[in-house]
Amino acid sequence: MREIDNMVVQVKDDETALEDFVKSQEGFIIKAASRTSKHYITRSDDEWSIALSAFVEAVEKYDLEKGSFMAFAELLIRRRLIDWFRINSRNNEVIHVEDIENEPDTSRESDEIKLEIRALEEDLRLYGISFMDLADASPKAQKTRDACRKAINWIIENPLIINQMKESNQLPIKIIENNSGVPRKILERHRKYIIAVVEILAGDYPWLNEYVRQEGR
Repeated sequence: MREIDNMVVQVKDDETALEDFVKSQEGFIIKAASRTSKHYITRSDDEWSIALSAFVEAVEKYDLEKGSFMAFAELLIRRRLIDWFRINSRNNEVIHVEDIENEPDTSRESDEIKLEIRALEEDLRLYGISFMDLADASPKAQKTRDACRKAINWIIENPLIINQMKESNQLPIKIIENNSGVPRKILERHRKYIIAVVEILAGDYPWLNEYVRQEGR
């Protein structure tokens, strides 16, 4: 069932076998790069070179404990392309987490922001959260926003809580309430908003991260 995973472990130290394996997976690399870039990629595009390099990097860094190799490889391809788009972008626009679900897909949006939004959507789906949920879950009153910010700050300062949240795909409300002093009612009502902001601040979302920090969380 993990034939490819075992194959990667075997070829990573054999240059000839590695070249053959990479060549056999060119279709996968193109599809992964195209999904991230939102347009079809050919071998003449810069994205192809970035994705190919990321795939080889994935082979070199892979071990069986990382789970599926193909999932790991696509993750690295996505991250390297996001980095590349960010470096080459001329548009530094950012999007408020409360408005993500309503943000139109227009040419004024920078490519890296689009990619980060799609990646965030995938992460939030693990919690059963969609972008449509965020508008209702976002705090409106300043007092409530301050309370949510207090809870978020406490979570960010405690990596073990972040790990627990990611592993369980749930917000450990009781622990946060007892340690941050934020009322349980607020944590429950704005659970989705808090999770989304924590995912941005603790995840691989440099542009969204910067914007959230500028907003004071």
